[in-house]
Parts: sequence; structure tokens; C-alpha cells
Amino acid sequence: MLDNTVSSKQAAEAKPPMRIAVLVSGGGTNLQAILDEVASGGITDVTIAVVISNNADAYALSRAKNAGVEALCIAPKAFADREAYNEALLGALQERKIELVVLAGFLVVIPPQVVAAYPNRIVNIHPSLIPSFCGKGYYGLKVHEAALSRGVKVTGATVHFVDEGTDTGPIILQKAVAVQTGDTPEILQRRVMEEAEWKLLPRAINLIAHGAVEVTDGCVRIIET
Repeated sequence: MLDNTVSSKQAAEAKPPMRIAVLVSGGGTNLQAILDEVASGGITDVTIAVVISNNADAYALSRAKNAGVEALCIAPKAFADREAYNEALLGALQERKIELVVLAGFLVVIPPQVVAAYPNRIVNIHPSLIPSFCGKGYYGLKVHEAALSRGVKVTGATVHFVDEGTDTGPIILQKAVAVQTGDTPEILQRRVMEEAEWKLLPRAINLIAHGAVEVTDGCVRIIET
């Protein structure tokens, strides 16, 4: 009979799931996409250790609680100054032994000390094909308003690592989405989320968790297995 048991040595050598933190400011639709993929097995070898928001009223915190994930509000206004907030955020991540930080609609600038503590271990989803419509001032509906105003025929989403700049880190994945006649910023935003964001971010997390992402000279290489 085939013995399917795992030896104690193999068990000791088995790598524990990657501990991730998801940072959000609003409704948390990208968070929900991650939660769903973890639950369905689309993302493996990952544990969502905590969801952190700067907004106590963010519905994303309810999504986390409903999934049995720790939900934590760390709001800048609750601290004497930004430096104290920065230290509190970094401390919360380190206390929970976070290995990957996922920005899923987080509208607070990531502190330099957090970026330094997690080199190529912070990922962000941006609703355009970087380098188009990105950088300071481009977030949320503003991105789609700019795309429609420029008259582009194709937009999309980008998952990238976070560095000291704004949307300047190494690009991990991108997906194009067609702009259609009659699109409003709201309609285009929804299509980009459904067709690109909700697919790219979970895939990027899964690739990173399995060691399939390498960064060399500022460029990402995906190691296909």
C-alpha cells in the first residue's frame, strides 16, 4: 500500500505559508478578490495575516472580519505627527512577521522606513498601463477621467513593486482593457477592475509566494514553472 504520510524531516523542512498584509482605504474590492482566490485555491501557500486601513469606516475592514482575518485601523490623525504614524505602521507589520505588503487601494504614502524594510516586498495595483496616467495625483476615478479625456483606445492595470517614488517601481504584471464608446469614468473603472485588477493582483501574489518573480536592474522576470 502506498504510504502518503509525510516524514518528520519533510514536515520540518516544509516552508510555512507566506504571511501577507493587505493595506486598504475604502471598499476593498481588490481585497475581496484576494480573499476569494485564497479560499478557492487560486492563491496557495499564503496567509492573510492582517488587513490594515487608515480609515476606521472602510468597508474593507468588514470584509476582513467576515473572512476571519484580523482587521486593524491605523489612522495618521490618531498620532501626534507623521513620524509616529510611520513607526506605528512599520511596527504593526513587523510584529505580525509580515513578508509581503499588498497595497489594494491604499491612499496613504508608504513611509520611507517601510519601503526600506521591505525592498521588492511591497506590491501595488494601479488602474492604468504604467507609465501612462500614473504618478502624483493619479488615483481612483482621476485615472479614468484622464484616460477618457486623452481619448486613449486602450487602458488597463499594472501590478508593480513599490519603491521611493510614486508608481515608479519595477512592473510585475500588466493587462490591457479596451475603452468603449460611451464609457464614463465609473463604467471604465468597473471594467478595469473586473477584467484586469481582480485578476492581476491575486496572480502576482501567488507568483511571489512561489518564488517565481525576480528583479534584476529594475526589471521583473517571471519564472514560469
